[in-house]
Amino acid sequence: MPVTDSDLDRLADPRPRSRRPSSGRVSMAMVASRAGVSGQTVSRVVNDSPRVDPATRARVEKAMAELGYRPHRAARALRTGRSQTIGLVVTTLATVGNSRMLQATAEAAAERGYALTVVTAADGVASAFDRLAEQEVDGAIVLNEASAQVSADARPVGLRLVVVDAPTDAGFAAVHSDHRGGAAAATARLLELGHDAVHHLAGPVDSYAATERERGWRDTLAAAGIAAPDVVRGDWTADAGFAAGAALASASAVFCANDQMALGLLRAFAEAGRRVPEDVSVIGFDDVPDAANYRPPLTTIRQDFTVLAQRAVGALVAEIEGEDAAGSDAGGSTSVIPTRLVERDSTAAR
Repeated sequence: MPVTDSDLDRLADPRPRSRRPSSGRVSMAMVASRAGVSGQTVSRVVNDSPRVDPATRARVEKAMAELGYRPHRAARALRTGRSQTIGLVVTTLATVGNSRMLQATAEAAAERGYALTVVTAADGVASAFDRLAEQEVDGAIVLNEASAQVSADARPVGLRLVVVDAPTDAGFAAVHSDHRGGAAAATARLLELGHDAVHHLAGPVDSYAATERERGWRDTLAAAGIAAPDVVRGDWTADAGFAAGAALASASAVFCANDQMALGLLRAFAEAGRRVPEDVSVIGFDDVPDAANYRPPLTTIRQDFTVLAQRAVGALVAEIEGEDAAGSDAGGSTSVIPTRLVERDSTAAR
């Protein structure tokens, strides 16, 4: 039996109408009266129907804001067949990049009218997907390191999926920053400053982002006819950067795969009596909020986490709502977000 507008109001506030206080939950009828439209029109606005002209939609949304109307999620799910919830699969939230992506994804989802539920892939993405299926999410975003565990063959049947940081031939919608281009820009800048070699403090071997950043570094050195020094590898943490100090003690220029490792490396150099940038130039990647307050302020590659999250959520919502509207699948597309060099005080000419 179809869900009616009165059903929506009754789910929003199940108390009998005769016993509702005047200060109780705002109903669709109240919104319709304030906006001067029918309850059907309010229902269409609530459910994002395209069958409402912009002026009327604006009037209804204004009335909702004035009255404090909040659509009931369960009622909307009954009408649309969607939970208006998306999942986020992560391996860890301990890294700065992942925590920033969580914040940005939650904000981007809210802007689209979707709630966000987070699951960890500590036991693998298959287990994480099972938990999301139990919660009946409309789709999922797989974040960074967890993306390495997803393959086209393992894509859950019926679960719409967008991955952040995955190969372009992964077989599902993918979004990532231009890791290779950013790394190339960082390496090229150090060469422009007169350094005859650029060392690399790389991320984990199973990280797509780390692999692409290493590739950008190697390709740029090769194009300049310079042999790549041995890679020093870390795990994204400042502790790993500090530990790498001994292996990089003779370097005159270091490109770090993220800002957190650069922070640890700066401390290691300081304790060894090596001055940055007088003795050694350092460039990071991410442009975390604290990078400008490192000592010295860190030159780094900025990736825009807000745009990255908006693009990932947008791709997922388009697939969710596009399939419902047209029965099509948008999987397989790839969106690359540009990065840019932010110069501060941790680099100097030789």
